[in-house]
Amino acid sequence: MCGKSNVPLWVLGNIVLSVAIVLVNKVVYVRTKFPNITLTFIHFIVTFFGIHLCESLNVFQAKRLPVLQVVPLAISFCGFVVFTNLSLGYNTVGTYQILKTLTMPTIMLIQTFMYGRTFPWKIKSTLVPISFGVILNSTYDIKFNLLGTVFALVGVIVTSFYQVWVGEKQKEFQVNSMQLLYYQAPLSAMLLLFCVPFVEPPWASDGFFYRSWSLTDMMLVLLSGVIAFLVNVSIYWIIGNTSAVTYNVVGQLKFCLTLLGGYLLFLEPVLPIQFLGILITIFGVSLYAYFKHQD
Repeated sequence: MCGKSNVPLWVLGNIVLSVAIVLVNKVVYVRTKFPNITLTFIHFIVTFFGIHLCESLNVFQAKRLPVLQVVPLAISFCGFVVFTNLSLGYNTVGTYQILKTLTMPTIMLIQTFMYGRTFPWKIKSTLVPISFGVILNSTYDIKFNLLGTVFALVGVIVTSFYQVWVGEKQKEFQVNSMQLLYYQAPLSAMLLLFCVPFVEPPWASDGFFYRSWSLTDMMLVLLSGVIAFLVNVSIYWIIGNTSAVTYNVVGQLKFCLTLLGGYLLFLEPVLPIQFLGILITIFGVSLYAYFKHQD
C-alpha cells in the first residue's frame, strides 16, 4: 500500500469518490426508490468481491485475524448504518447535520480516555469554524424532537466507536486497510442481511422482489457498489494512516462539496447563509490541514 506521503492524494480521492457516490445514490433513489439498507448490503457484497479480486491480483496478502475480535467493528458499522437512517428518518436534514458535528469531539473523548491520545489546542480550536460552518449550512432546517434526537445521539456514539476502531484495529493487528476490510466486509454484509427482513422486507408489496428493474437501474446499483468499494478502502486507509478526527474533518468538507454538487447538478437551492457556512467550513478545514502539517 502507499506510504503516508500520499495522504493528500488519498484524501482527494476519498472526497471525489464520496461526492460521486452520494450523487449516484441520489439518482438510484430518485429512479427506483431503492431500499437504503439493502443498497448498503449490496455495497459490502461488492466490497467483499472487490477485496478478493485485489488479493488474487496480489495487491495485498490476506492475514489471518481472530474473527471474534473483528465482530465489534462489524457490529458498530451496522449500528452506524441503522441509526444514521433512523436519525434521517426522524430528523430534518439540518438537525441531522448539526447533531452529526458532535462526532468529532466524541472521537476525541474516546481516544483521550480509552486510548491515552492527546490533541494540541490548535487542533481542537479548528473544530469551532468547522462546526460553525456546518451549523450555518443547516440553520434553515432545524426541528428537534425527542425520538429523533435520541437516535441521532446514539448514532454519534456508535459512529465514533466505529471510526476509532477502524484505526485501532489496524494498529492492534498490524494490518493494512485491505487486510482488515477483508474480514469486516463479509461480517457486516451478514449482519445487514439479518437486518433487512425487519427494516426493509423485500417481500412487501413495495419491496425489492416486487419491483421491475431495468438494465439501467441494475447498472446504476452496480456502479454505486463499485464506488462504495473504493470509498471503503479509502476510508480505512485514511483513518489507519492519519486519524478518525482527520477523516471526520474531511467528512465536513465532503458535506460542503455535496451541497455544491447538488446545486450545480440538480439545481437544488442553496441559500446565501449556506454559501457563507461552506466558506467558513473550508476555512476551518484549511486551518486543520495546516496545523496537522506543522505537527
